[in-house]
Amino acid sequence: MMHILICEDDFEQRTHMEHVVGKHISDNEMELILSSEDPAEVLAYLKTRSNKGGLYFIDIDLKNDEIDGIELGVKIREADPFAKIVFITTHSELAYLTFQHKINAQDYIVKDSPEKVETKMIECMMEAYDRYQNEKSDDTKNFMVDANGEVWNVPYDEILFFETHPKIRHRIILHTENGKLEFRGFLSEIEKLDSEFYRCHKSYLLSINKVAYIDKKTKEAVMQNGARAHIAQKKMAEMVGIVGER
Repeated sequence: MMHILICEDDFEQRTHMEHVVGKHISDNEMELILSSEDPAEVLAYLKTRSNKGGLYFIDIDLKNDEIDGIELGVKIREADPFAKIVFITTHSELAYLTFQHKINAQDYIVKDSPEKVETKMIECMMEAYDRYQNEKSDDTKNFMVDANGEVWNVPYDEILFFETHPKIRHRIILHTENGKLEFRGFLSEIEKLDSEFYRCHKSYLLSINKVAYIDKKTKEAVMQNGARAHIAQKKMAEMVGIVGER
């Protein structure tokens, strides 16, 4: 079941958002698990959650002395790399802050009118639900990883690249569309799992399907979300050939 959480300090706005979610929940596959003005309640949920990859509607401009919406988004992303985060705001110019903090928000909703907010919320719910269903599909290939005692099934379609940890031996950093996970492992073993994973550098193993283009000047593969992975000089020609054929 996909959990939905709302954090909005304006009572009327929050009540409207609850109404929208309640009207458009899909059968028994979505649940409004929490709606609050207090970000501490969201953080408490994150500490005890058993369901990952939830949908969060967060007011950027929370009137809270300890944490604002951006900081809450950062903490959500740290605790749940696969969370779908939607920011709701009266200040569209604040959206750039989410890029600075690498939150990778699913969307931004400007509080123009209740009707427009409802339309956008429905779109976000349907998009998040489609992703949730795809993740559940038996046909979806997943990479299972034990990260700090928690087992994650990461869909191949969300994997950007694997990187060896720069300081810790036998430690791998998995970069996904929504965040990062660290675990103990070896690139040589992961490389054997699927031809989709390409060893472009001794420290990088990337998903070839997620490469947007090759930056020859910096010798890097630029992924679809802008993240970059180093390419060894001896692999450059082959990488250009592979990406150019796609």
